[in-house]
Amino acid sequence: MRAKDVMSPGLVAISPEASITQAAALMLEKRISGLMVLDAAGALVGVLSEGDLLRRVELGTERKRPKWLEFLLGPGRLSSEYVQTHGRRVREVMTRDVVCVAEDAELSEVVKLMNDHRVKRIPVLKDGKAVGIVTRADLLRALQAILARGAVPENPSDVEIRDAVLKELKAQSWAPTGSVNLSVRDGVVEWTGCIFDEREREALRVAAENTPGVTSVKDRMTTVEPYSGFVMTSPDDTTSGAGGRDAD
Repeated sequence: MRAKDVMSPGLVAISPEASITQAAALMLEKRISGLMVLDAAGALVGVLSEGDLLRRVELGTERKRPKWLEFLLGPGRLSSEYVQTHGRRVREVMTRDVVCVAEDAELSEVVKLMNDHRVKRIPVLKDGKAVGIVTRADLLRALQAILARGAVPENPSDVEIRDAVLKELKAQSWAPTGSVNLSVRDGVVEWTGCIFDEREREALRVAAENTPGVTSVKDRMTTVEPYSGFVMTSPDDTTSGAGGRDAD
């Protein structure tokens, strides 16, 4: 999926010359946590978010530091912070270094940028102009839609189920494919064999449960600690439900 597939297309924007009073009122009215800041030509020049308004002199939340630390930081840094906490115009408090993506950007790129830059929203550009925004809520809606329409094929055979689970494992670098065995009977997946990290047990269970047609998962694997040789026996025929259907 790409940014254009999940973005919110309606732009809620504000002028850099607007007051922060207007900006706060607009965010509250639209029930959003951030605004795109566009100049007279429609170019994106910044983003104003709730985070930009957290440290304000009116709230008594501006930074307070010891005099010795202020001396080390210098007048330049302190002057910038003063503008941030006392400025009344959007352009004075907005974030100028905006992280953006093209409308054809893969969602993996969008999420990476969110994580790397610790931001909750990414403006989407087309031909240099903002056409939308991707927020965490947009990603959540996309996930919910995919999960909701994930129809289970009618009565897949045990062979088809087994092939599907094995295909998933082959795509995962962590999968212990050489030390575990998989069998399927009447939709019930049974794991046997040996794993060398207890966390693999949960991952194998999830891989099986997410496979269409699986009704339950039986875990009869043994964990062997590779350094000490300590052996942990498998759960006693542990059964867990899957795919939204009751376990047999």
